[in-house]
Amino acid sequence: MTRHLGACCRRGASGLLPASEKRPPAPNFHLAIEGRDAKAYWMHVAVPVTAPLSKLDDFLRHTWLECCGHLSAFEIGGKRYASDEEMSMRARLNQVLEVGMKFLYQYDYGSTTALVVKVVAFRELGDWPKGAVQLLARNEAPQVSCQRCSIHPANQICTECAWNGEGWLCEACAVAHECGDEMCLPVVNSPRVGVCGYTG
Repeated sequence: MTRHLGACCRRGASGLLPASEKRPPAPNFHLAIEGRDAKAYWMHVAVPVTAPLSKLDDFLRHTWLECCGHLSAFEIGGKRYASDEEMSMRARLNQVLEVGMKFLYQYDYGSTTALVVKVVAFRELGDWPKGAVQLLARNEAPQVSCQRCSIHPANQICTECAWNGEGWLCEACAVAHECGDEMCLPVVNSPRVGVCGYTG
């Protein structure tokens, strides 16, 4: 996907905005993001280089993570930028990032979902809404079979059993599950599937 997006971006995107709203190319960082412990979940985004870290934090929360207003933090080059320290997330991406570097993002310090972010490239992209974080590509939802009947796809996950990598259940098996179906959350396309109260 990284190679494909590199070729697409060189050719240039078109048709994203009406002709009357076309904008000149703007500098963006192309970021590849994946679950640290759940690599099946990934996405590629373009973020304006002048955007503050808080904008990327908001995007990650909205797209993949937000459940209960937990704290979050970036760890970049040995420095921590946390959501509970308002000034630190005001740092602009071009002040803390450079192409080729990797850094860590954590959401929720108790039942943590950790992401690894790589700065893939610096790209001049046009036709985006001004200042927006743009989703370029993401994984298709992994297909997991029910671990109880092995027949139907899992659409529920037990929050207790998920800690051991288990508890993937179809609707019928969730009702009969020994932890009780009240312990189940819907299966969603996110590295936070089955964690805390996250429902997508």
